[in-house]
Amino acid sequence: MAEKIQKYDFKEGLPQEFEIIDFNLFFTDFSKEIKKPHRVEFYQIFWFQEGSPTHMVDFKPIKINPNSLLFINKNSVQLFDTETTFKGKAILFTDNFFCKTKLDTRFLKSTILFNDLLSVAQINISDSIIETIFKQLETETENIKDEYQADIIRNDLRNLLLHSERERKKQGFVEFVKDTNLEFALIFKDLLEYNFIQHKNVGFYANKMNISTKRLNQTTLRIFGKSPKNIIDDRVLLECKRLLIYTSDSVKEIAYSLGFEEPTNFIKYFKKHTGETPNSFSEQYN
Repeated sequence: MAEKIQKYDFKEGLPQEFEIIDFNLFFTDFSKEIKKPHRVEFYQIFWFQEGSPTHMVDFKPIKINPNSLLFINKNSVQLFDTETTFKGKAILFTDNFFCKTKLDTRFLKSTILFNDLLSVAQINISDSIIETIFKQLETETENIKDEYQADIIRNDLRNLLLHSERERKKQGFVEFVKDTNLEFALIFKDLLEYNFIQHKNVGFYANKMNISTKRLNQTTLRIFGKSPKNIIDDRVLLECKRLLIYTSDSVKEIAYSLGFEEPTNFIKYFKKHTGETPNSFSEQYN
């Protein structure tokens, strides 16, 4: 049977769908899981306190700076560095935990920290308040659960994210203007994530959004500097590459799993956009 990219849900049995875990426990309790490419159904904030490992996120090697935070969006394929010694902690949380209002959902979808159409967010911790909030979260999770705990953790987590956004902007990130174009771009991104296997044409997404294809094109060019078709192709190709490298699925199996009617169509599509065949791409990495 072909090996798949393992996908993990949030651990059951915790008082909240929120956890702070030491990297030592990661490598002790989940050593098998994190030594292979995997993805998770929740958000992760890694605090690399010591060491400079290289963390892989969707084929991108990210060189980590000591005392920095790395923000990993849910469903990203990642791989830990098992050759380098490092210390740190991780915050794990779900949509269900954080998003209690529409504003919460909007915040998570629009934040520059968890946006997979941008670069993976890494910030150097230069503001001691971030460390202070991190420790407040740790202290609260150690308390016995009561009627106040979830709200306290959510408030502290939001503060951590807000201070982290501020730091990222200080460290050179140029923020998008929050206007109608950004609204449309975020809706398009969400629709794409759930529909890119079955629907690869721009018209489908424009119809779902009740706007013209011309308007959608204006939106994505303004926000991402790419046409909607380019963004759809990027998302499809990312999944193609994930499956080619991180699984033992055949080209035929991958083609059908990604909604191509014939493997030959998939091969032509992949070669058109990358300049190489799926097999040659896979061999190059493996």
